[in-house]
Amino acid sequence: MCPSDEEDVDEEVKGSRRKSKKSGKVVAKEHKDQLQRLKEKDPDFFKYLEEHDKELLEFDDEDFEEDGDTDVEDADMLVDEEIRDHDIAKKKEKPSDNVITTAMVESWCNSVRENGKISAVRSLLKAFRIACHYGDDGGGDASAKYTIMSSSVFNKVMLIVLTEMDGILRNVLGLPAYGGKKETVDDLLHTKKWMNYHHLAKSYLGNALYVLNQMTDTQMISFTLRRLKFSSVLLVAFPALLRKYIKVALHFWSTGEGVLPLVAFFFLRDICIRIGSDCLDDCFKGIYKAYVLNCHFVNAVKLQYIQFRANCVIELLGVDLPTAYQHAFVFIRQLAMILRDAITMKTKDSFRKVYEWKFMNCLELWTGAICTYSSEADLRPLAYPLTQIISGVARLVPTARYIPLRLRCVRMLNRIAASTGTFIPVSMLLLDMLEMKELDRPPTGGVGKAIDLRNELKVNKSTLKTRAFQEACVFSVVEEIAEHLAQWSYSVAFFELSFIPAGRLRSFCKTTKIERFRKQMRELIRSIEANSRFTNEKRMSVAFLPNDPAAASFLEEEKKSGVSPLSQYVTTMREIAQQRIDSLTESSVLVGEHSSVFRKKMPESDEDDDDADNEKGAVVFSSSWLPGGTARG
Repeated sequence: MCPSDEEDVDEEVKGSRRKSKKSGKVVAKEHKDQLQRLKEKDPDFFKYLEEHDKELLEFDDEDFEEDGDTDVEDADMLVDEEIRDHDIAKKKEKPSDNVITTAMVESWCNSVRENGKISAVRSLLKAFRIACHYGDDGGGDASAKYTIMSSSVFNKVMLIVLTEMDGILRNVLGLPAYGGKKETVDDLLHTKKWMNYHHLAKSYLGNALYVLNQMTDTQMISFTLRRLKFSSVLLVAFPALLRKYIKVALHFWSTGEGVLPLVAFFFLRDICIRIGSDCLDDCFKGIYKAYVLNCHFVNAVKLQYIQFRANCVIELLGVDLPTAYQHAFVFIRQLAMILRDAITMKTKDSFRKVYEWKFMNCLELWTGAICTYSSEADLRPLAYPLTQIISGVARLVPTARYIPLRLRCVRMLNRIAASTGTFIPVSMLLLDMLEMKELDRPPTGGVGKAIDLRNELKVNKSTLKTRAFQEACVFSVVEEIAEHLAQWSYSVAFFELSFIPAGRLRSFCKTTKIERFRKQMRELIRSIEANSRFTNEKRMSVAFLPNDPAAASFLEEEKKSGVSPLSQYVTTMREIAQQRIDSLTESSVLVGEHSSVFRKKMPESDEDDDDADNEKGAVVFSSSWLPGGTARG
């Protein structure tokens, strides 16, 4: 009944009370008139009264002869109660029929698997949407066709849709069973199938993105991302969703724990490979910025995770090297501008921007990228400007407190030289450190605590005077000089390259007052002299000039077998260095300690991973977690 009808009935009831002193026949007649008017104004309600309470409508005049007042009032109250009961019944009837049950979900799945019914697919996706939005402020919308009332139904809907919807959509849209590239979807966009059913794919991807933002459990997020990776190629058709997925994946890669960063990285790499130019810029810029945000502060443990993330960035750049070059050029130029400001302004703030972990880790990242793709023509031109920047950083503040930073720069330069086959004069940077007064005189600060120079950029003044610091510095200098000269130990010009370094090492042996340092230097000098004799004997028999291309093949066979004196000396030094590192590190089992090995090619099929993923999903989605609320029932 509408509100106006209810008001009319109320007025009529009040009027009947005023006339309660009339005879029973008059009252009965008036009541019949009221019911007749009710029948005309609200026939549906009158029919309801006929079906459920005929006694209220079937009465005689004699019923009102006695106690007319009381009977009329009771009849009016009964009508009011019937109205209220009828309204409550209408409200209660609807939800009870629309609650999603396990049987309903299984029925839809069977219809899809056996007959491929689109209506069942729509029902599954509606249930998936309700599950993803469960607990929202608008979750109790009475216009919704279905509702979810239990955590078991939620878990079943999530698991089934995430596990099977990719295959269902591919079958409906006519896509290959696995994989696919951007061109595959582009061809599909103009077909009738896409026009009819693209909303199904959009619903699946959109609601999955929404629930990803609500999830807090790492295992759930990892499983959901792994399953969505199979459908990532469909994001070509939805640019807005693509950008949001990239943002979410970058967030999980940057802040996630456990296996989540790796899962998020593989998701990003997959969409870069499958979608290509539409997402490369966003992915390259986003992952580099996320890397920079994660490398501000460093300790022995975090350094390993930073290396892991650097490996991820380097691997992603390899998806499209021409595009990677454009971004790498811009980012390396930014580092050069920061260094230029420090050199010209010479203020503490400008120096601090260079001598901080963020700047150094960025240099490490681009060094790794150039070394990884040194054989490719795309990134190789960036080796020279990066070398200039690293050399400038090493010389910016030439004091003993920054010896760890200078050693880090030398290691980067040695890596670039080894990977590109280019001579970089790093020996002067190392030999200058040996001439600092803090290293050529006996320590005055005691033995001191063992120090790992790999985890430091600067040491305090008290550490400078300790024996532990002196030993770590001298050993690192000897190690890096040996690494540098060993790269050219098979060069026809080795004698000339090593002449000045050998002379300055002999000078250090004469001036130093610390016997253990003198002993180390003598071993290195003997190896250099032995290597000079080794190369000089071989080049006495050659007929080519120094500028002849044939000089590049000098001692090529010996280089492959590693028989030069310096090569053997460096092998021994590396073993000693590893022992020192192990003694300083409590555990070496950390994510990203060594360069992660990624696949260079995408697999033709992800079918082998399906069973394992399904088992993991069954375990993950067996909890009572619900987005936005607590499980009920």
